Amino acid sequence: QVQLVESGGGLVQAGGSLRLSCAVSGGTFSSYAMDWFRQVPGKERDFVAAISRSGGRTDYADSVKGRFTISRDNAKNTVYLQMNSLKPEDTAVYYCAAVTILGEFLSPGARSMHHWGKGTLVTVST
Repeated sequence: QVQLVESGGGLVQAGGSLRLSCAVSGGTFSSYAMDWFRQVPGKERDFVAAISRSGGRTDYADSVKGRFTISRDNAKNTVYLQMNSLKPEDTAVYYCAAVTILGEFLSPGARSMHHWGKGTLVTVST
């Protein structure tokens, strides 16, 4: 059974940084394209960032471009989200997700993801 476990969330002041991790077990990590999403209570889950199987391709939501960086370590079965210059509007529960994919492509989107973590809360204070 594939499991995704996020960590690294917490409370940070605006302008600060956090690094989220998502550890994957029970599957072949190097076969997954990985995404990060976030959700505020009462709102839809939004795309944040994506990375291809080897890490050669990445994509970001416009709202986080230049501030967030997605990366992965296939030897550690872990994907990361480095978040800098955090803003109060970045406050959300952050989820990682995985989809088995052929080739060096990004995931097709949230509805295609095969596996999800339970999320980690990020709170950015003013």
